Amino acid sequence: MTRFALDRLAHPIVQAPLAGGPSTAALAAAVSAAGGLGFLAAGYKAPEAVAAELGQVRARTSAPVGVNVFAVGGEPAAPAAVERYASALCDESARLGVALGTPRFDDDHFGEKVELLRRARPAVVSFTFAVPADEVVEALRDEGIAVWQTVTTPAEARAAAAAGVDALVVQGAEAGGHRGTFDDAAPAEIGLLALLQLVAVSAPALPLVAAGGIMNGAGVAAALAAGAHAAQLGSAFMLTPEAGTSAPHRAALASPERTALTRAFSGRTARGIVNRFLREHDGEAPRAYPEVHHLTAPLRAAARERGDADAINLWAGQAHELAESVPAGELVGRLAADARAALRTAAARAGA
Repeated sequence: MTRFALDRLAHPIVQAPLAGGPSTAALAAAVSAAGGLGFLAAGYKAPEAVAAELGQVRARTSAPVGVNVFAVGGEPAAPAAVERYASALCDESARLGVALGTPRFDDDHFGEKVELLRRARPAVVSFTFAVPADEVVEALRDEGIAVWQTVTTPAEARAAAAAGVDALVVQGAEAGGHRGTFDDAAPAEIGLLALLQLVAVSAPALPLVAAGGIMNGAGVAAALAAGAHAAQLGSAFMLTPEAGTSAPHRAALASPERTALTRAFSGRTARGIVNRFLREHDGEAPRAYPEVHHLTAPLRAAARERGDADAINLWAGQAHELAESVPAGELVGRLAADARAALRTAAARAGA
């Protein structure tokens, strides 16, 4: 059965899944209809919601679309560590007037989502945080679905290749949002350019999708020149009208504020724009995902409703201030055209 291949794209542009709000059916459909590959984020959503969003995309376009799934692994965190962090957040709870969430360890409905997608057959299913079991990869591929894996180290690339995936999303440390590192006790901090070179040697048979800090056509061109078959952009799409990015998050993205890695919001290492909550709680946040995610969810929801950018997770890549408020389809076309122009300029500089 023929599976989706990157050379089928009119433009080598992949929209990052953007779990936690910015991901919408309208965004994924617009990117795919424009010749890129749009993605839906299944993370944090009930299987029924994922099915509904996939149906909405298909009502808008017949172009291929991908769905990203969190493969939550590991063991539950020590309850005492989570309890200490909950105590440290009491002032935040009082400030926002909402109770803390109930921390719990779960797998984000992993099995149900895999079965749903096996039946629904999107063009691509990608996994983040861990390589799924071989039988999961095989079951999806048997349905004609291409399986992609996010990797942040050469060792992770080798493990994914051994599992039989079809492509690797190579996530550099510049990327916004959660690090895809398999072991969050030691999150990888390798920059994209270095990582592309290392992974190309570690898994030479697999096509690579470059992710991390890419915001414009020149960045896309650089990734392609470094060996990637396509570039995945997240922050670049977060100001588009189709994205579900909240108003305070949109305002922060347009600012030149620096980013940092933190576990303060979810208990797992992620890159976001530095704000008060990150500064005050980063040092005391335990490695406890998804327990901390559930603990802080009501705080973040209340802060978003109030427009309080100092108490929400402002996920963003290191070049976020280059994001533009343009329609997603227009952005895809511009990125592709600018990438081609940048490659021509680079070839001329190289004497080609």
